[in-house]
Amino acid sequence: MELSEQELLRRTKLEELGKLGIDAYPAALYPVTHKATEIKNSFSLETAEQYKDICLAGRIMSVRDMGKAAFVVLQDATGKIQIYIRRDDICPQEDKSLYDLVFKKLIDIGDIVGVKGYGFITKTGETSVHATEFVLLSKSLKPLPIVKEKEGETFDAVTDPEFRYRQRYADLIINPEVREVFKSRTKIIQIIRNFYNDLGMLEVDTPILQPIPGGAAARPFTTHHNALDMPLYLRIANELYLKRLIVGGFDGVYEFAKDFRNEGMDRTHNPEFTVMEMYAAYKDYFWMMDQTEQLLEKIAFELHATTEVQVGSHTINFKAPFKRITMYDSIKEHTGIDISEMDESELRNTCLQLGIHADATMGKGKMIDELFGEKCEASYIQPTYIIDYPEEMSPLTKKHRTKKGLVERFELIVNGKELANAYSELNDPIDQRKRFEDQVALMERGDDEAMFIDHDFLRALEYGMPPTSGIGIGIDRLTMYMTNQHSIQDVLFFPQMRMEAKHASGNE
Repeated sequence: MELSEQELLRRTKLEELGKLGIDAYPAALYPVTHKATEIKNSFSLETAEQYKDICLAGRIMSVRDMGKAAFVVLQDATGKIQIYIRRDDICPQEDKSLYDLVFKKLIDIGDIVGVKGYGFITKTGETSVHATEFVLLSKSLKPLPIVKEKEGETFDAVTDPEFRYRQRYADLIINPEVREVFKSRTKIIQIIRNFYNDLGMLEVDTPILQPIPGGAAARPFTTHHNALDMPLYLRIANELYLKRLIVGGFDGVYEFAKDFRNEGMDRTHNPEFTVMEMYAAYKDYFWMMDQTEQLLEKIAFELHATTEVQVGSHTINFKAPFKRITMYDSIKEHTGIDISEMDESELRNTCLQLGIHADATMGKGKMIDELFGEKCEASYIQPTYIIDYPEEMSPLTKKHRTKKGLVERFELIVNGKELANAYSELNDPIDQRKRFEDQVALMERGDDEAMFIDHDFLRALEYGMPPTSGIGIGIDRLTMYMTNQHSIQDVLFFPQMRMEAKHASGNE
C-alpha cells in the first residue's frame, strides 16, 4: 500500500503518541452530554448555569492557533461549534511542554476528540465551549480534503461525484448538508409506514433469494445455492410473495424491499434499489389511486409544509387529485396515431416509422412500452396517472371490467419518469396460467425480460385470492423528487460503481 507524505506523517505522529503513553484509540465509554447544535441554539446568559459542566465529542474540522490558546471547530452529528482551548486549563501543572507537543504537533484536522468544559459567548458574539479537558478518542490517519470557509461561502468543497459516491464516509464529513438528504429519506419511509399502519396494513418480510424471478419483467441476477444444488435469483420484485399472503388471509400487507435488476445504470437507475409494495384485499385500482394521492400529498406537506416541491427547474404540485389519461389516448395525443386496433405487425411498422426500435423478439406489450417511453413519458411533469394498459403489457393484472383488450393498471408519472406502478390484481388462476404461458413464448423468441411460470404462485391462486389491488413505489426516485436531487446516486449511501483500477488489478 503506497502512502502519501501526509499519511506517513500521521503514522509517525501515532507512534509518538504511543511513546508518550497516549492511547490514540481508547476503548472506554466517553460520557457525551450535549450536542453542538443544542448548545448553539439554547445557550444564553440566562441559561448559562445549565451549561457549566458539559461534555461533547466530535471531529476537528479546523484549528486557529494563538500561541498559548487555540480556537478549534468541532463537528458532531448535529453540526459545528467552536471550542476555546487554553494551555493553562489543559495543562495546569508547571510543565506546559506536553500541551505544545501533543496539541500543536501531534493532533490533526480530522482527529476525533472529546471535550469537557462550559459554555460561553465570545467577544464577537459566537456561542462556544471553553475546554477544561481535552482527550483524543480516535486518530485520523488519512487527511480530509480541506474545506475553507469565508463569510458564509465554502471553498474547495468536495464536489467530484467519483470521490463523493465512492468515499461516502468522507463526503458526509466534508459536506455535512448531504446528511439532510438521508434524514429526509428516513422520514419519507416513516411517513409511508405510519400511513399504511393507520390503514390497518401489516409490514412483512419476503425472500430476497428466490427460485423464480417473478413479479416484473426484468433481467435478474443469478447465483447458485451449494447445499441445495440449485440456481437462485436475487428478487426483481416481491409481488408474488405478498399476494401469497393475501391468499393466506391477510387483508393488507406491505414491505420495504431491496430489489435487484441486472440492467443498465443511469442517473435514475441503480441495479440495487428500494421499493415499497403494498397489497390490499377487496380493493381496486381506483381506490389505490385515491390512496396514493393522499400519501404523496402527505409526504410533501410533512417535509416542506406545502404540496409544492422544487424538482430541478420544475415546481411539482402533489396536491390531489392527479390528472388521469389512458395509455392509448396518451400515445394518440403525442403522436397523432391511434394504435388501439393495431395487430403486432402494424404496431411494429408504426414503431419503425417513428424511429423506435422494434425487433422480432418484441411482442406488442414491449413495443407499446417503447412507444410510450420514447414519445410520451417525458411530457408528464406534474403527477399524472397513465391508466388502462393493453393486456400484453401487464401479465399480472386483472382484465378491464368494461374495455376489451385492456387491464386495470396505472403508472404514476412525475417529472417525466415512473414513480409508482399499480394494478387491480389478476386473481383468476386459469387466466394467470395463460398469461404466464404467453410470457414463456416471448422468452423463446429471445425476450430476456419475459417472466417465468411460477407454479407455486398458480397453486396459491387456485386456493382463491380475493379481489386485490397492489402498488409499488420507488423509494429512491421518490426521495430524489422530495429532496431535489438530480441523480439516484445522491440518495443512496453507497451506489454501485466500477471497482477502482488499483483494486481491480489486485494492487492496494
